Amino acid sequence: MIGIGASALVAAVVGYLLEPAWGWMLFSVALLAMLLYHLRKRAQLMDWLEHGGSPEPPRARGVWDELHALLHRSRREAARREAELVHAVTRWRQAARALPDGVVLLDGDRIAWCNDTASLHLGIDPVRDLDTSITHLVRIPEFLEYLGSGEYGRPIQVQDPHSDRVLSLLAIAYGEDQRLVLSRDVTQFRKVEQMRREFVANVSHELRTPLTVVAGFLETLREEKDPEAARRYLGLMSDQARRMQRLVEDLLTLSALESSPPPPMEEPIEMRGLLERLGAEARALSGGRHRIEVEGETGIDLRGSEKELSSAFGNLVSNAIRYTPEGGTVRLKWHRLPDGAAFDVEDTGIGIAAEHIPRLTERFYRVDRGRSRETGGTGLGLAIVKHALARHGATLDIASTPGEGSRFSARFTGPRVREAASAAQA
Repeated sequence: MIGIGASALVAAVVGYLLEPAWGWMLFSVALLAMLLYHLRKRAQLMDWLEHGGSPEPPRARGVWDELHALLHRSRREAARREAELVHAVTRWRQAARALPDGVVLLDGDRIAWCNDTASLHLGIDPVRDLDTSITHLVRIPEFLEYLGSGEYGRPIQVQDPHSDRVLSLLAIAYGEDQRLVLSRDVTQFRKVEQMRREFVANVSHELRTPLTVVAGFLETLREEKDPEAARRYLGLMSDQARRMQRLVEDLLTLSALESSPPPPMEEPIEMRGLLERLGAEARALSGGRHRIEVEGETGIDLRGSEKELSSAFGNLVSNAIRYTPEGGTVRLKWHRLPDGAAFDVEDTGIGIAAEHIPRLTERFYRVDRGRSRETGGTGLGLAIVKHALARHGATLDIASTPGEGSRFSARFTGPRVREAASAAQA
């Protein structure tokens, strides 16, 4: 408006001094120039809005400058909000991808997004299978029936048809025909539950047998008149009572190992003395029926609970003697490893078939139940060994050949292994 007013004033002066026609001509030229200027600025502004790569608007004056500044601020604010939104979505996707559970977003039946865990559980490709119906990809009848039922109040457990994995699947409806499917691998929970049921059944069975024997002999003793028979019955009852006592003691030991914190690192274990005691106990338990060999490498000891490790090593030694026929050899060996140290118990006994080895440390698992009862085992010895070693950062390695013998190796690494005091002083 200021430009038009100034042009009109100048044209009026020119028309007054010269001819009115000159004034109108000058005013027309000025209006045309201003029109061309505004058309040019409009074209520059449209080009910047549509194709401008630079965040800065084209330079201008007057009302165009104010308009450019306003648009620039709006564009910068929109860019900031867009960056924040992109950042939030990226963080959400990163968090969802890091979840231990699978997450699938469904729009109708079509996959809108899934994380890597869901891809592993359900066999979905996060890129290739987008916008594909989940019913065409996940061929688990129980899941398809559950998804189509619309009753999502509880999760379902299904068996993966391509592996031994057990999955828990939960669908959550939201929005308009949108659903969230959560998957969780519950294979380990299922195994733990199975082990719990087996544990209860085994404990009940192990206690029922001696209790039945004791109860039967008590009934017999009520009417027994022969003192010699009564003493024999009392001896058998005493054997069964000791069997129950060993079982209860092993259960309490296992419970203490599972519930108590790891032993302190400060407590030293002098392996030379422990090895000598284990050798003496092995000779006493063998009673001269086996050849007992003890080999101990000097200069290396352990840190931890001597009571726990003595019990664990003692279990390995007693097992070797119980399952080695008379005349066989049992060897106790303490030696260095490239990354630590190991306590080995080797025997020339009956050996163990390969299919039994992975389950030997399970509670109450026995290769031969009848022989275990004859030798006085409770079925908890190797479970105690496993937990005691785990509390010291150690592992149990088992190698065996039927008819030739076995080797049980407790392997220690890390800070639990230390140089012996005498070696350090030397």
